[in-house]
Amino acid sequence: MKTMSVINLKGGVGKTYTSYNIAYELAKRGNKVLVIDNDKQGNISKICSAYNADEISATAKALTGEYNDPQELIIHADYNIDIITANMSLMAAVWQLATSEDDQISAFEKLINSNIGEKSLKEVYDYLIIDNPPDIAFNVISALKITDEVIVPVKIDEWSLEGLEIISEQVKEAKRINPKIKLLGTLITMYRNDNSNVVGLKWCQEHSNVNVLGTIRYTAKATESTFFNKPAYEYSPLCGAAQDYKKFVTRYLEESEVKKNG
Repeated sequence: MKTMSVINLKGGVGKTYTSYNIAYELAKRGNKVLVIDNDKQGNISKICSAYNADEISATAKALTGEYNDPQELIIHADYNIDIITANMSLMAAVWQLATSEDDQISAFEKLINSNIGEKSLKEVYDYLIIDNPPDIAFNVISALKITDEVIVPVKIDEWSLEGLEIISEQVKEAKRINPKIKLLGTLITMYRNDNSNVVGLKWCQEHSNVNVLGTIRYTAKATESTFFNKPAYEYSPLCGAAQDYKKFVTRYLEESEVKKNG
């Protein structure tokens, strides 16, 4: 199983929408995909029509170990995406970890090694996508401990670009607990072909030490799709965002296959 963490320490950069559309594009190609909503706001749970504000969330239970079988935590959502959901109860779970004398950062590692039938969770799924909050707490550290690749969505502005450099440093720090973790790169989201975006993109390409994976064009259709709980491609397959996420995942899979066979 390949684990991707999607993260930026700044909100409003299309982090959750990127997580959802990557999960959708991977599942559409026949991969078995699991999403962990690691953000107490529960936005990706809401997009997947799986949000429940009234119960202790599955991600909270995963962090505190309050489950017997991982299947108890998993909801089968639309578009062949499975999800472990979050809500505000995640805050209490993170606080419980912070005050615990037990291992505080291995909850997700335990989860993916738990059995579903005769196989472990990590043997059942091809991809795990973790949608992280814009902060570094024990739930995020637990996610980074099992992460293979980090993707950082960035909107072109000074504060987001500063956040990109901070995440780069955090990934380097995470190698102390997870030597295999890699910063795959950044996706420039909500991209408009205007002067500020062109200049910002050029700066990223020339001055940042983070690989630019591509751009996701701004389109009103992408915003509209969230009201209908649909991926960009299902709502408007010809819109720029839908085409860009499709292009990114296609290229990602092609490059992964080359590395695998190379």
